[in-house]
Amino acid sequence: MTSPDGLIPVPRAVEKRPGGQEFELTEHTTVWAAPGTGTTERWLRAVLGAALGLPLRPGPRDARDALRLRLDDTLAPEEYRLSVTGAGVDLTGGSAAGVFWAAQTLRQLLGPDAFRKAPLRPGTRPTVEHQVIEDRPRFRWRGLMLDVARHFLPKDGVLRYLDLMAAHKLNVFHFHLTDDQGWRIEIERYPKLTEIGSWRARTKFGHRASPLWEDKPHGGYYTQDDIREIVAYAAERHITVVPEIDVPGHSQAAIAAYPELGNTDVVDTGALAVWDTWGVCPNVLAPTENTLRFYEGVFEEVLDLFPSEFIHVGGDECPKDQWRRSPAAQARIAELGLADENELQAWFIGHFDAWLSARGRRLIGWDEILEGGLARGAAVSSWRGYGGGVAAARAGHDVVMCPEQQVYLDHRQSADPDEPVPIGYVRTLEDVYRFEPVPPLLTEREARHVLGTQANVWTEVMEDQRRIDYQAFPRLAAFAEVAWSVLPPPPRRDFAGFERRMAAHYRRLDALGVAYRPPTGPRPWQRRPGVVGRPIDGPPPNK
Repeated sequence: MTSPDGLIPVPRAVEKRPGGQEFELTEHTTVWAAPGTGTTERWLRAVLGAALGLPLRPGPRDARDALRLRLDDTLAPEEYRLSVTGAGVDLTGGSAAGVFWAAQTLRQLLGPDAFRKAPLRPGTRPTVEHQVIEDRPRFRWRGLMLDVARHFLPKDGVLRYLDLMAAHKLNVFHFHLTDDQGWRIEIERYPKLTEIGSWRARTKFGHRASPLWEDKPHGGYYTQDDIREIVAYAAERHITVVPEIDVPGHSQAAIAAYPELGNTDVVDTGALAVWDTWGVCPNVLAPTENTLRFYEGVFEEVLDLFPSEFIHVGGDECPKDQWRRSPAAQARIAELGLADENELQAWFIGHFDAWLSARGRRLIGWDEILEGGLARGAAVSSWRGYGGGVAAARAGHDVVMCPEQQVYLDHRQSADPDEPVPIGYVRTLEDVYRFEPVPPLLTEREARHVLGTQANVWTEVMEDQRRIDYQAFPRLAAFAEVAWSVLPPPPRRDFAGFERRMAAHYRRLDALGVAYRPPTGPRPWQRRPGVVGRPIDGPPPNK
């Protein structure tokens, strides 16, 4: 499958019109928008118009020199048809989202200058060939998980990543807001979560085995108005924001703020601070009624801020040692008639599954929520390989496939010694391009439970936006094509063709100011000599 214009993700069908004609956008080009297409109309003027130096004023439907936005209910919701003729450009979608994705394709057709914030050469007239493009996504969940708990990304950086997602037709932003190393969302009834929990005194630099420290406070958080702005900005780009509030593990920042949330009968929780290193933290939430009520209060405010169907509760990497030693936890196991600490974790997750369901929302968690019994109605983010997702799908639960060994973008991109802070397996651009979200051992019926796929960006070794860019790109472009396009089986995918299209796409990323990893390896300032990582040799397991 090829695209002569270097389109990424590659569309299903491109029909070039004979004659070599082009449509020219000028200062006279207008926009006609049918009811329901306002998000694209606003985006065209604010983003594309600004880049090209064109006003894109409102105009009549029958204007010859026009961009026409319309809906067609015979198309699937995110499906679109982009038709370029001498009479203008028709952007037709099965929903407002479909029209928006058509506009993203038009932007690529107009060349890399369309990705800038102001025109390079005022007065030039961008053109696009006469053609018809028909396209629709393979998956409904095309996600990016961004961890802002380990290293805080200011609000403007989050908004920028939403724009980058939209440019690649990704539509779910998994917002990892809390962890041992920081609490990043304002909760008004519990102000200490941000007063204390949002910053740490110092930070491990590199992998947890590194002897290096950054000896200055690190932190930050989003106010509730910041969150409202982020959610609204995402919605204008047809991106759903799914918040993650971790329970019962990955919670030391919350315990540092409110020590009574921890296992006070075995740990001096009052002495705990926000964690300053990486790894799996032993300090977890106590399975008490007080903890449940506290987090119900947290989630009440979260639900007011995020209208998403799914709420992510983490549920991963919860060490059970404190529960084993805690008389209170053991009494709770006996009181509930549970078999062990795994079932206690399942009870904890099940409580919030029922609580969210009663409020019309759905719980999603990492695949550890399978341990001790899968919570009814819960969906699974399958991160420890495909196995958790396969088990969940076979049990009738929805799944987002994000196996660590395939699409964790904090993993290193090369075995070259210049690769900065090398973590995990080598996952090259080609490796990501050959990732297949649906395991072949699922039946057709089971495979319908695969909502889609997600790339995860964990930021332990990414101290700023440029480091995030380096780890995410260009691999996120390959992932976006896997999530959107119908591709052949992995061995038959045309990676050489993808590389040719990436030659055009790198120019778009340059225009956007993305500090991606060049194909030839890291630039000198992208390296981190002497900073310890955790490389894993050999091919990753594919299970």
